[in-house]
Amino acid sequence: MKYGMTGKILRIDLTDLTYAVEEPDEYIYRTYYGGSALACYYLLNECPKGTDPMGPDNLLIFASSPLVGSGIPGSNRYSVAAISPLSGIYGEAEAGGWWSPELKRAGYDAVLIKGKAEKPVYLWIHDGQVEIRNAGALWGKGTGDAQDIIKNDLGVKRVSVAAIGPAGENQVRFACVVNGLKHTNGRGGLGAVMGSKNLKAIAVRGKQSPDFHDKETLKRVIEWYANNFMDHPIERVLHDGGTIGWDVTELDEAGILPTYNFRSGSFEKADDICGETFHKQYFIEAGSCQGCVIRCKRVARSDGPYKVDPAYGGPEYETAAAFGSLCGVSDLEVVCKAHELCNKYTLDSISTGATIAFAMECFENGLLTAKDTDGLELKFGNQKAMVECIHKVANREGIGDLLAEGSRRASETIGGGAKKLAMHVKGQELAMHEPRGKGSLGLAYALSSTGANHTEGPHDYLFQEGALGVSDLPELGILEPVPAIELTPEKVRYFALMQLTWNVFNTLGLCIFTAGPGKLLKMNQVAQAVEAATGWNVTLWEIMKLAERTVTLKRAVSVLHGITRKDDCLPDRFFQPLEGGLLKGMALEQEVFEKSLDLYYDMRGWDRNTGIPTAGKLVELGLGWVNKLLGQQ
Repeated sequence: MKYGMTGKILRIDLTDLTYAVEEPDEYIYRTYYGGSALACYYLLNECPKGTDPMGPDNLLIFASSPLVGSGIPGSNRYSVAAISPLSGIYGEAEAGGWWSPELKRAGYDAVLIKGKAEKPVYLWIHDGQVEIRNAGALWGKGTGDAQDIIKNDLGVKRVSVAAIGPAGENQVRFACVVNGLKHTNGRGGLGAVMGSKNLKAIAVRGKQSPDFHDKETLKRVIEWYANNFMDHPIERVLHDGGTIGWDVTELDEAGILPTYNFRSGSFEKADDICGETFHKQYFIEAGSCQGCVIRCKRVARSDGPYKVDPAYGGPEYETAAAFGSLCGVSDLEVVCKAHELCNKYTLDSISTGATIAFAMECFENGLLTAKDTDGLELKFGNQKAMVECIHKVANREGIGDLLAEGSRRASETIGGGAKKLAMHVKGQELAMHEPRGKGSLGLAYALSSTGANHTEGPHDYLFQEGALGVSDLPELGILEPVPAIELTPEKVRYFALMQLTWNVFNTLGLCIFTAGPGKLLKMNQVAQAVEAATGWNVTLWEIMKLAERTVTLKRAVSVLHGITRKDDCLPDRFFQPLEGGLLKGMALEQEVFEKSLDLYYDMRGWDRNTGIPTAGKLVELGLGWVNKLLGQQ
């Protein structure tokens, strides 16, 4: 690679504490670019069916992308991927911050890690150099203490550290990876994979800035964005309030705020956990990621009973709902503390909150008793019990050891109808968005190759009559708005196209808050930015084919590890009426949902009966080699 990437991939073997540098052909970069698509390429080649997610043969991948370091707003992200210990299939999570740009400046586009160290270690990657260092003094530490020790050990103040805390070390199946204490690769249990390898952290720092083909074009886009983002309604809202600034109130008013483990769509104390309350009581400043002017991150602080440490940032909407309305908790300081603990312990806040909410409903239905919960009255609204549960899960103590397995496995252990109370798809807990009020969101949850994922595509309300996203749809061939609630053939087409836009951003390392339909940076501009970065003659057509390749690669990994059409489903609860809120009585229709799946498979070129990408579709996408892996030739 001459432009955009370093052309070097670092491979680590922790079993014998060695490393090697690979320089893939440019064809590999042009086909897979980076991020999640590149990760899938390696996982398909190196993790056959039956690979133990917690075993030494699982391949853990940290992958950057061509736009990273270019300065394009939002182009600071990276993918972490492996076979997920939570779902047993493809696991992927993205994060922003400064880590990915520093990895490229240190000389590498990606890090591939196999094996297991005999004792705890951390990686120190800097200016083309690699060291595997003893992490014995770090083991058992939270991310804050671990980061401080690493910086002191290295004597480098501006080093960027991606680390795990006790939850990752204890292999909690939904443990995450955190960089800079505030930026999380949240979903899929990838922190547990790090823990299984005795890998505490990866510290990166470099001075080798990647070269970009057309720096003047990139500069013009950057300046144009900085001069115009405050005039864009969505970007302005994200800048002024972050995701917590509007989602809680708006979703509650619409009757789709996940409440009491998804039984209701409205929380009677939603105002107590909303953005306005947060900004009045706990907000101290806005945080950001490298090169981004939106500054959507919130930083929280409290000197109250729970003493919230601002070093760990502040809650996003997902965390506010997961530990707030979903668990029936209305004390926002407790929610902020839950966020801090998740970043310190490295717990995915979505799965943690959802699994505790599941346990609360089990408790209230008599499926768990105080004897099972170490004496905790694990009822909805019991904030002390919720916080204590977070500690127990991270350390696998008492009831926490069961819940650390995730809601699917916990429900199988509990029995007695508990399975119906576990809100997951393919083993991964649902995020804080209600599919009974967003027609295509149910498809996004069911069809995501990682299990339930709310970032599989833009949410429906952006594209209804009068909404901001409508004006951007013609760029992708959609000429009319679509109602948010309904699930029609037209809505399935809209989802299939929108799924491509969001998935390609995980390959390009680009944030969904800065680009795509409904955002300031449009898809044609994304293609132009990629061309300016790489020097390739890139068009929107190529970007969309890359997107389709990305979605199909993810599916192929999960198919290889056992999923079929039967796994593309939703919990029964969503085909039952909502119990409260504006949409009380609303339910998805099973027959409509199944027909929508059929139509989606036809559109995507996947077999209706199995959900497997057809041999012809794989060849058309330049993925003919995958057919052999899937037994199709």
